[in-house]
Amino acid sequence: MTTASQTITQLGAQDLSRAIHQKQVSCREVMAATLAQVDRLNPSSNAIVSRVDSELLLQQADERDAQLARGKSMGWMHGIPQAIKDLSNVQGLRSTLGSPLMKDFVASEDGLMTQRMKAAGAIIIGKTNTPEFGLGSHTFNEVFGPTRNAWDPSKSAGGSSGGAAVALAQRLLPVVDGSDFMGSLRNPAGWNHVFGLRPSQGRVPMWPAQDVFIAQLGTEGPMGRHVRDVAMLLSTQAGAHPASPLSLTDDPTLFAGALDSDPKGQRIGWLGDLQGYLPMEGGILDLCASALNSFSGMGCAVDEARLGMPPEQIWQAWLVWRQALVGPRIAPFLINPANRAHIKPEALWEHDQSLTLTGAQLMSASASRTRFYQSMLQLFEKFDVLAIPVAQVWPFDVSLRWPQNVAGRGMDTYHRWMEVVIYATFAGLPSISVPAGFGANGLPMGLALIGKPQGDWDLLKLAHAYEMANQTMIAQKPPGV
Repeated sequence: MTTASQTITQLGAQDLSRAIHQKQVSCREVMAATLAQVDRLNPSSNAIVSRVDSELLLQQADERDAQLARGKSMGWMHGIPQAIKDLSNVQGLRSTLGSPLMKDFVASEDGLMTQRMKAAGAIIIGKTNTPEFGLGSHTFNEVFGPTRNAWDPSKSAGGSSGGAAVALAQRLLPVVDGSDFMGSLRNPAGWNHVFGLRPSQGRVPMWPAQDVFIAQLGTEGPMGRHVRDVAMLLSTQAGAHPASPLSLTDDPTLFAGALDSDPKGQRIGWLGDLQGYLPMEGGILDLCASALNSFSGMGCAVDEARLGMPPEQIWQAWLVWRQALVGPRIAPFLINPANRAHIKPEALWEHDQSLTLTGAQLMSASASRTRFYQSMLQLFEKFDVLAIPVAQVWPFDVSLRWPQNVAGRGMDTYHRWMEVVIYATFAGLPSISVPAGFGANGLPMGLALIGKPQGDWDLLKLAHAYEMANQTMIAQKPPGV
């Protein structure tokens, strides 16, 4: 195996881990190759921000090499460079949330996910860019500017884990973390031709957190260029924690197991555009339907599926939940009224709408959510997995704030164009975005697979089988990478 920088950065996370532990490549060589790739590509993509000094990183890599020389490994991520999404804390690094009000805040301790990744041996080289407060599936903010799509720098990277997805696609990092409330792991994965998993509700505990009982719609999770890397990072991120009382108690080492399986006979329900309810830009449905043919070729049964509840009712309940959870996150920044001038209008809208909500409205929306969940359980009596496009639009111009029109229909909120992603989130279900291929415009698109309650492992195995059946398409790299 050559130790040339370009070869090192092409490796997936588990292949890189194996090379390090077999001493085919040193941790210093890995870090040097990573920093060279970041120096080469990051100035144009702006995926990684708040970088750590290179000499300090090389010193940490040397320490990891010295540990291996003594026969000690910290874990599977030993010596692997990582950058943490800028919504999560890393001790000693700025945690800006993409907000000018937080641009100088330096975290005094690691968040739980960062703790777990460091304990597995990861070396943190910086943060990955995110939209302000993580709101909106387009990564731009006034602190660092926009992150550009890995395949076309004139286009959006998606979000809110846009920096993470681009860093992964451009081989700046071998695997990445992110988080997902309204498609924030799935949409940027689909737009940058990688895999992004939104785990089941409670699978990955989040700490610190403002609330650990009601705010369960957002979750951290993994992205990778290979499903096996997604699963392996999940094995590190997952696992119950006492600070998160609703976290799942399953043994997370399950996700480090072998993913090989025979998908023959699995039943996949194609939701499509929900019988015309969701506006979709041209070519998306056709590309995703073509990706579904791959499952048919593997012996799966693919049939049309219909939600058992009017989608507009789901959306209205979603709006209440979204505002009830997002509004209080913005409220502390508005204790000083002068701060309104430094908060983006979409965040202010969420906050101001939340002020009008009543407890009765939230309980009514919770009852609607319960009916929706029950309807999804009925759907899973017929299907093992549901499939739906990961986005309703192709990556759009990076200078736009958000699409105000989709396929001739006006969008009445800043996030209505992302409505397609809410169904897995609202039901607390696992969902993975798999690369569907490329449109006539040369841009990538993802297909979202939605699993049964707490069915993360079965979903990962199916996604792995899809990856094995489509290796040539999935192996395509962005220009210049």
